Amino acid sequence: MAGPFCLLAGRFGFTTLSERGSVMMSERAKGVAAMIGACSIWGLSPIYYKLLSHVSALEVLSHRMIWSLVIFAMLLALQGRLREIARSMNTMRSFGLVVVAALMIAANWTLFIWSVQTGQTTQTSLGYYIYPLVAVVIGRLIFGEQLTALQWLAVAMATVAVALLTFGPGVAPWIALTLAATFGVYGLIKKQLNVGPVVSVTGEVLLLTPFAVIILLQTYHNGGAVFGGDLQTMVLLVFAGPITASPLILFSYAARRLAMTSLGLLQYINPTLQFACAVFVFSEPFGLWHLIAFSLIWSALALYSAASLRLESTRRKAARAAEASGTTI
Repeated sequence: MAGPFCLLAGRFGFTTLSERGSVMMSERAKGVAAMIGACSIWGLSPIYYKLLSHVSALEVLSHRMIWSLVIFAMLLALQGRLREIARSMNTMRSFGLVVVAALMIAANWTLFIWSVQTGQTTQTSLGYYIYPLVAVVIGRLIFGEQLTALQWLAVAMATVAVALLTFGPGVAPWIALTLAATFGVYGLIKKQLNVGPVVSVTGEVLLLTPFAVIILLQTYHNGGAVFGGDLQTMVLLVFAGPITASPLILFSYAARRLAMTSLGLLQYINPTLQFACAVFVFSEPFGLWHLIAFSLIWSALALYSAASLRLESTRRKAARAAEASGTTI
């Protein structure tokens, strides 16, 4: 009976449950692959910025903005979506939000580039490990989201880890905290914008590009510009566009196909690869205090992930129960 039923279903445009499941799994697999690709590019990007250690962080940032704007604008033009940039900033509130988001991402990018160039990639990886827990705190303080006991414990463990890194080596991990805070505020702002990630980032770099041009002109005027010198540096600086745009495009693709829990868990690939670059590629110092603090952070993220998975499972069970009973939630 299965064969004729499948033929009839195909004849009248229906799909069987197994076919739907296959399609869904295929889309989910594509989403996972895209997210792994995005996080791998982000996580391995310190190697790229290390190659540009002879270029000032502000000059690298300026090229990153300009060349990524070119790619984003071309992409939106091909999709016929350039007008969405203006619509994303057509009110004073939305314009103000984009301005704040642009400032946060500029600060985050500048600090990240400078930290990698000066041999502090360990701190950048710590910052992006801490970020999910900062996002949890922001959700509690700003949106009144309730935290489970495990989530509170995870936040407490992260706090202890930061304290150990401060009082152990005697220097506060300000780079990690600033990266986590700026990206946390950036995520908060993005939550208020009713546009997709590509459109919003295009608007942000569009606002920042005039400043990038001024920085490059001033650098050139002072005789310190490297663009136009050796071919390798020129190619690397232009490549700042693809290395900025491609992971965001992949992330946007994945976000439409994966649950938030899956996105959150896969994002840990980014700081893990950064950490690997710092310790195994750049041979940055990693002492006992770092080991204890990172162990606490990793344990905190494990608890946080377990809590997130439990909440997601509870929501799915509630949704299935509501669907079975014919009610809506």
